[in-house]
Amino acid sequence: MSYLVVSSLAELPATVASHGAQDLVTLINADTRVDRPSGIAPDRHLFLGFNDIAEPIEGLTAPTVDHLDQLLDFGTRWRRDTPLAVHCWAGISRSTAAAYILALSINPDLREEALANELRRRAPSATPNPRLVALADDKLQRGGRMVSAIRAIGRGEDAFSGTPFILPLTL
Repeated sequence: MSYLVVSSLAELPATVASHGAQDLVTLINADTRVDRPSGIAPDRHLFLGFNDIAEPIEGLTAPTVDHLDQLLDFGTRWRRDTPLAVHCWAGISRSTAAAYILALSINPDLREEALANELRRRAPSATPNPRLVALADDKLQRGGRMVSAIRAIGRGEDAFSGTPFILPLTL
């Protein structure tokens, strides 16, 4: 089984190249241009356009169940022969939430709290988007445990951009 690798947009090309990723999830504002790194085929790139907000705000696009469904579907189609790269603008909120969600959906035996603690250990600046986590908690029928686990690790360290990191699918 492979792993997830998380980065910012700025670190994306180097992260994809250094890990040999052939699948990519982009979670970023819909109007942000993202050049797909070489080695990522168009059908192996999921682009989810929404703002990094926890509650709906007029004029902005909040994460929705449709975004979550697309993410979960992409995760089931990922072949796991190479790492799956996940990125957002800063590699701190949307991408860390997506990696946490994907890991739990791919390996339902993972404990929410243990994975959240591992996420914090590997990414001190991670502050997973709470709306996306809450939508996934409901969809994956985790009974509030995902939300509680992310709440327990708290806000990450202040950073302009996160450092790329690996999130394993097993602990």
